Amino acid sequence: MIEISFIDTVWVLIASILVFSMQLGFAAIEAGFTRAKSTLSIFMKNMTDMILGSILFMVIGFSLAFSGSGAFIGDLGHFLIRDVGLEAWEGLAIPGILFFFFQMMFAATAATIVSGAVAERIKYVAYFAISAIMVIITYPVIVHWVWGGGWLAEMGFVDFAGSTVVHSVGAWAALAAVIILGPRIGKFTKEGIPKAIPGHNIALAGIGLFILWFGWFGFNPGSELAANSTIAMIATTTNLAAAAGGLGAIIVTWIKLKKPDVGMTMNGILAGLVAITAPCASVSPGWSLVIGFIAGVLVVLSVDMFETKFKIDDPVGAISVHGMCGVWGTLAVGLFAAEGGLFTSGSIDLLVTQLTGVAATFAFVFPLMLVVCKLIDIVIGMRVSESIEITGLDTTEFGGDAYPDFVRE
Repeated sequence: MIEISFIDTVWVLIASILVFSMQLGFAAIEAGFTRAKSTLSIFMKNMTDMILGSILFMVIGFSLAFSGSGAFIGDLGHFLIRDVGLEAWEGLAIPGILFFFFQMMFAATAATIVSGAVAERIKYVAYFAISAIMVIITYPVIVHWVWGGGWLAEMGFVDFAGSTVVHSVGAWAALAAVIILGPRIGKFTKEGIPKAIPGHNIALAGIGLFILWFGWFGFNPGSELAANSTIAMIATTTNLAAAAGGLGAIIVTWIKLKKPDVGMTMNGILAGLVAITAPCASVSPGWSLVIGFIAGVLVVLSVDMFETKFKIDDPVGAISVHGMCGVWGTLAVGLFAAEGGLFTSGSIDLLVTQLTGVAATFAFVFPLMLVVCKLIDIVIGMRVSESIEITGLDTTEFGGDAYPDFVRE
């Protein structure tokens, strides 16, 4: 039986807390990127994700992700985290309860990616239902496929910390919800031309960005689940990709708009972080710069594409940041991994496996959540009324105002 390592346990606990801090980062950046009249709504949704992500993942989600040996989904072997205690978790030198605690933070993160995309027009009760479904079934299934010994794990699919498992899952669920919701009032002209709806506090968004960047040093290095020399390399590749992503966004927006865009630079940094999440332990620092830079360019082009071509209203760019760049980062493993990458070893096998995992995840998550959101829309309604949306969700759904002493839109 493996003995518990004190240093591994302390490190993974600290990493878990860093991942928890990302909830504040998401709440702040989403609130800053949207209008003042829905600030309380943003924070309420992010709190809900942590509440449901903790309770429901403990009750059933963890068991479906990490119990059993089935190819598709786990069983109820760890229902209510039964038999998950202070003994070492399978093959690791940390307690089982700490492994659960770490994974619980990831579950809440996957759910909260939806929050920003549906901002300013979704009913709280509808969002509550979406968040619950995400944690009970949508996220656990993909976790089982990749990290729980399911069929993608058996194929050799590599997603070290969740470019696909966490970020793309959240993004494809967000895409489904946004399609059912439709755009915010005033987002598109009658001719379908997108109009900018400025966020009310870019400084608050910037604070959220730096909290997320900080928390990612728990997200990626923490996924090693041990305090060894590898975490230093993972932290380095993580930071370099973030910086390169920001640089990519700066250059593209500078060329496109004749001046660098602050908000898009934030999304470029996040794009780099999302993209490096899958390959952070398997690529060199040099390749991490390439991965991050391409992600920073990609996110700018993707946001424009979703708005102008598909008329998708995503107030914070979540689908582009977490979806498109999650796909890019997952495929980057097959291109640049030290072992098996196309450009490093000349083999295409790993890239094919990565592409299979990306496609399978989309094929499961998007249709499922599209059906879920449509059913929610039929039963309780997804969207608030026009008058509520114009007034703002804070006063109408939550009876408050984030800025009661200020005159604002």
